[in-house]
Order: sequence, then structure tokens, then C-alpha cells
Amino acid sequence: MTIRLARPMLAALSLAACATGTTAAELIPTADFARHAPITDPKLSPDGQHVSVTYHDPDGKTHGLAIFDINDMSKPISLIRMPPYEMPAAVMWTSNTRLVVARGKVDGSIGNKSYTGELMAVDIDGKNPDYLYGYEAYGKRTGTRALDRGWGYLDGRPTTANGHFYMRSVDWHDQDRSTLYDVDAKSSARKQMADIGIGFMSFMIDPAGTAQYTYGVDENHKWVVFRRDANGGWAKQPMDHEHQHFTPIAQVANSTRIYAEYSPGGIGGALVEEDPDGSNPRVIRKDLFSEVNSDGLWTATPYRPFATRAETGLPTVTYVDAQDPTAKLHMAISQKFPGYAVDFDSFSEDGSELMFSVFSDRDPGRVMLINTKTFKVTPLYTVAPWIDPAKMAERRPLHFKARDGEELEAILTFPKGKPETNLPMVLMPHGGPFHESDKWAFDDQAQFVASRGYLVLQVNFRGSSGRGHEFEEVGYKKWGTLLQDDLIDGVKWAISEHFADASRVCVFGGSFGGYSALMAPIREPGMFKCAVGYAGVYDLPMQYDKGDVQETKRGTGHLELTLGTDPAMLVANSPDRNADKLSLPIMLVHGEDDQRVPLAQFKAMTAALDAAHKPYESLTKAGEKHGFVKPEDIEEFYDKLAAFLDRNIGDGASAGAKAAAP
Repeated sequence: MTIRLARPMLAALSLAACATGTTAAELIPTADFARHAPITDPKLSPDGQHVSVTYHDPDGKTHGLAIFDINDMSKPISLIRMPPYEMPAAVMWTSNTRLVVARGKVDGSIGNKSYTGELMAVDIDGKNPDYLYGYEAYGKRTGTRALDRGWGYLDGRPTTANGHFYMRSVDWHDQDRSTLYDVDAKSSARKQMADIGIGFMSFMIDPAGTAQYTYGVDENHKWVVFRRDANGGWAKQPMDHEHQHFTPIAQVANSTRIYAEYSPGGIGGALVEEDPDGSNPRVIRKDLFSEVNSDGLWTATPYRPFATRAETGLPTVTYVDAQDPTAKLHMAISQKFPGYAVDFDSFSEDGSELMFSVFSDRDPGRVMLINTKTFKVTPLYTVAPWIDPAKMAERRPLHFKARDGEELEAILTFPKGKPETNLPMVLMPHGGPFHESDKWAFDDQAQFVASRGYLVLQVNFRGSSGRGHEFEEVGYKKWGTLLQDDLIDGVKWAISEHFADASRVCVFGGSFGGYSALMAPIREPGMFKCAVGYAGVYDLPMQYDKGDVQETKRGTGHLELTLGTDPAMLVANSPDRNADKLSLPIMLVHGEDDQRVPLAQFKAMTAALDAAHKPYESLTKAGEKHGFVKPEDIEEFYDKLAAFLDRNIGDGASAGAKAAAP
């Protein structure tokens, strides 16, 4: 593609790029932040003529699979509803007319969704549904699939869709083994491709359909990689300090070389092309602050990465070869959406149709289709059409130094229309705390809090993902110490930079963030004027007795590795065991059916506050799990949150102080 050919494409994009909205200063309704996107997770059919999406009813309870003709997104050609609080966890087209769906359960707005381990297949018109794997085999599969007792996962499909897909399974009774199958989505016939005596491993499959690598976490919670040897067995790939968390991604077209990622010395990340044994590497990108991400930046077949981004900061793209036709196409689209990130989500098999998405810190996103020959653009849908990006707040990634000199990332969300100095501020720690991080993209909770006039501070403390293996691992067993210190140092930095008013700082978070909402004030008395814990962990020893994490061998092992087992340390870093040290207004919010962090955690915290004669406000909701999903419950919570913040650090607090003045 030449620059000249790109011009009609740019013109075609102009209409799709136009954003509506006004800069009016009226208060954005709480309901706008409580609504769910009606459709998510688009998948383009191999011929580029249809798109499947996960649909969500407004009640947050009913979900399913919808399939549209790309020329008419107004009405689906088929709609498959799932049982209440179930939803597609993953979807894959196996041909132009048939799809496979991994069933999932809604765990709440924080947990999002979890795999049930069951796999279904259905035709594009909703007919011929079939149960391919799982413990509830019915109909014609009752006899042949009744013995399935495990978890099935979608692990890819042949480069050319032929009705088959690759399924990875782990047996409930032998969780120390992973097996890979080639499955016919129509007949349900399975053919074993590979297996290994380690549970929950993933496989890298070459274009010929051979599993060349398997990788994951072993029974000792160590990252391991195995490569297929000359005899068809598995040879353990040597690991060294420089190539931590080495992960094979894909085989280079017409070559035995592979694309892979690793963390150099455990710090940051790198994307490389190299020989199967790791020799002759060509570094595509290396970053010593951030991991390197190529998601949404691959060409059509034969697949290759045309660009990369850093996992942290702004999603700035670095092109592998600026003259590459796909790179040029990406540049041209990006020019029409300044301030947006552009992802190439999927191509049709012949490369003529490309589904792409654009999103920003102020826009949850839009999904479109472009013909790569004519450059005709077809808008498919807007993720949250009621959100006006012009009214949303800027999210700005910045760096600061922790007390020990470690450079950390903070994301500040500035309330729109207010000066960027001496603002009332809400510290909002993310959940996890591991395998999670805050990013620049649209964040509905941060935007809601900012819309009420508060600066929002999010800190990617040690233990957060996106910075390399050692950055995450150094946070293990330091929930109440190092991780809290990083959060507290972020607050001190925001105050020293005059972004925040030191006399008006609160903390609000969910899950681990809920834990931090109470632990940070214990760690740094007097810093916070109020605290809101949402679905929080408040008693660390209870993690080993209640909740769904400790129900499996792997879950218990994860707790032992990341939380620790020293009884004295667990007690010392539990907010409920330190309730007497809390001398600030507190609000606790919890779902009564939370399985990840059960209501027993909430009860332990409220009992401790009662015993210490510490007042608090609370909100619990029946039927809600790990985070609220019903819009009416979210709206009620957000309204209570806004009123609570207002009384303590907002205009209400200022008015109260004036009224109390002599």
C-alpha cells in the first residue's frame, strides 16, 4: 500500500471518527456509570461476513451469544441465551458456519467471569447445538461424554478454518496433567495431540498442527517451558536470569524460528525472534521499565507482529517496519483517531476484511470493519454509546520514586474543568494484588469519582503486573507492608507535586483494594480522612478457611506463595485485628453471595469495629457476588459513595467546617 492509496481510506474513516458530545458542566447521571456495555468480545468469522459478540441484558443477570451479519448490526441473525449468571467465557469460529463456546459464570463486577470447563458448539443460525466437553453431558452425548470430569479450554484452531479446534483439558482427579486434543466441532470426535504431566499448561501449536512448546506454572509454582524433542517427547527449556518468564508465542512463517517474550533479568520485557533452542535472537523490542505487548498488532496470515506497545504508560506504538503495508494501514487509521489506541482485532482468512477497535482514557471504545482493498469502513458498534467522551476526565500516567528509590507508575484522573492543584483526592488501589494493574484505558470507577470533583490516584505498586517477573514477585508476602508503603508514597508524591490537598484525601478500593482501604490508614495514621472497602479481604488467616481460592490444591499453593503462612505476620497485617487503630470514617460494601471474598470477611471486620467502638457505614446486597453487577445496586452504591466522599473531603466537608467555625 502506498501513501496515495491511503488517502481514500482516510476519507472513509472521517465519518466514523467523528465524536458527539458537549462540554456542558452538568453532573453526569450516576446511572451512566452503572450501566453495562450491551455487547462485548467481538469475533470475526473466517470469511469476514459475520461477527459474534457476547451480549448482556441491562439487568446484569442474563447473557449469551449473538451473531450478526456485518452489513446489519441492528438485529442478530441468531441469539443464544444462557442460564442466569452464565456467559460465554471464550468464543471461537471453527468454520464460516459453526462456533465453539466455552461456558463461564459471572463472578461479579470485580471477578468478571470464570470458566466452568464446559465447551459447547452451535451453528451460525443457532441450530445443532452440541455439548463437546463437560460434566453435564446431555442428549446424544450422554453416553460418550458422561465421563468428562474436568476443565476444557479453547487453545486455538488450524490457521485455515476446517471445522476443528484445539482443546486443552485438565482432569479434576488428575490435576497434574494437561492434555491437548484436536476436536471436530461438528462430530465431537477427539484426537489426542499431546500431553504432559503438569497441570494447567498451555501449548504453542505450529501451522502444521503440531504442539511444539508447552508452558506454564508447575506444582512448585515455578514458570517452566518444554520444547518438543526429536523423539516426540518434551525437553525442558533451560532458563537463565536474563530470560525470565520466557513465553513462546508463535512460529515464524515458513521457518522453524519462533516469536517469544521474556523479562530481561526479571525487569521489564522483550519481544524477540529466535531459533527454537534460543540461539540467534533478533530483538524486536526491549524495555527495561515495562513489559512489551504486541496484542492487537499482528498482520493477517502469515502472522507476524508489525508493531509493539509498552504495557505501562500511554499506548504509544513502535512499528517493527514502518514500510510494512499493515503498519501503514495502522498509521493511517491512527491519524484519524488522535488520542486513541487502535487495535487490529482480527482479519478474515484472505486478509481482505479487518475488524479493528479504537479506545481511549475517555472512550470505552468503538468497533469497526475496514476492507483492506477498497478501504470501505463499516461501523459495527459503540461499546457504551451513552458515554460522551467530551465529558470524561483525562487519565495521565506519570512516574514517581518510592521511599527506597524504586520508580513506580501512577495514573492520575483529573476532574474535568477544575484546576490541577490542591484537589481533594481519592487513592484507588487495584485488586489482585498480583496479575493485575491499572492502565490508561477507560476506567468507569475512576471516571465516576472524577466526575464528582475528585482527583483519582491509582498506583501500580510492587506486585502489579506489566513491569516484569521480579517486580511482581518482590511483592509476595508483603500485602500489609511494602505494597501499602508504595501506595502511601504515591499519596505523598501527589501532595508534594501540589496535585492533591493533604487535608482532603480518602482511600477507596475493591478486593485487595478493599483490604488496602483499611490497611493503609493503619499503616499511615492521619493521612486519610475516610476509607471505603468494597468486597475487601480484612482477615488474612481466613483466606485459608473460606472463599473459593483455598478450595483447590493450586489455590492453596498460590496463597502460600503470595500471602504467606506465618501466623503472626498474617494477624499483624489483618485490618480486623487492628480495628482499634482505625480512627476515621469508614464505609464497608459487600455482596452477600461473594464466593471469592465471602461475606464472613465483612462480618469479621464489622464485628471488630463494633468491639473497638468504631463507627462505620455499610451496604450489603443479596444476590451480589464479588462486586455488584445489578445496575440498580451499582447506582445505589455509587450514590452512597459520592455522598460519603462529599461529607468527608468534598464541598459538604467544607460547608460543615465553616458551620462549626466560631
